[in-house]
Amino acid sequence: MENFDRKKHWENIYQTKELKEVSWFQPTPETSLDFFKQFNVPTTAKVIDIGGGDSFLVDHLLDLGYQDISVLDISAAAIDRAKQRLGDKAKNVKWIVADAATFKPTEKYDFWHDRAAFHFLTDEQEISNYLETAEQNINSTGVLVIGTFSEQGPKKCSGIEIKQYSETTMTDRLKKFFEKIKCITVDHKTPFDTIQNFVFCSFRKLQTA
Repeated sequence: MENFDRKKHWENIYQTKELKEVSWFQPTPETSLDFFKQFNVPTTAKVIDIGGGDSFLVDHLLDLGYQDISVLDISAAAIDRAKQRLGDKAKNVKWIVADAATFKPTEKYDFWHDRAAFHFLTDEQEISNYLETAEQNINSTGVLVIGTFSEQGPKKCSGIEIKQYSETTMTDRLKKFFEKIKCITVDHKTPFDTIQNFVFCSFRKLQTA
């Protein structure tokens, strides 16, 4: 993985593949939306979708009345596609082009959502950077939700090695800063009729005295 240009890789994917030609396509991201319901996340909450790309989560959140949504992706092309799709509504979203591993937020969030960005971080330093950033930039009562490929899921995505997690390994990796609320496993059916098994875990920040 020496000299691998992650940004270039993702720009190329979003410039060459249609929305339904990528494995992560979901018309309705039900699992993610269920977490919003489960935690009764108010529509005034500051929400960030890490690695949101041109996912439909932002469309659904806007339709539900959420007023403070940020979408981060490494690919400017992905964000441009989402903006074009949303049209006039796009101005109601904060768009951030950045690598999740080196992202430096300028505000704190109440709900940090990451479906399938975290598992692309395979370098220990990048994982630590990500988790420290999340810990420092999630409000004390905030919630962190991470979805990754499970140990029964794929070992690669879009030609890149990923890091699989189980409920145990994810909880262990985050326990320095976060306590687990709950984990679920979900089968995601891709547009190619294959099944990818995910583990989704929700966490709260550890309350320091």
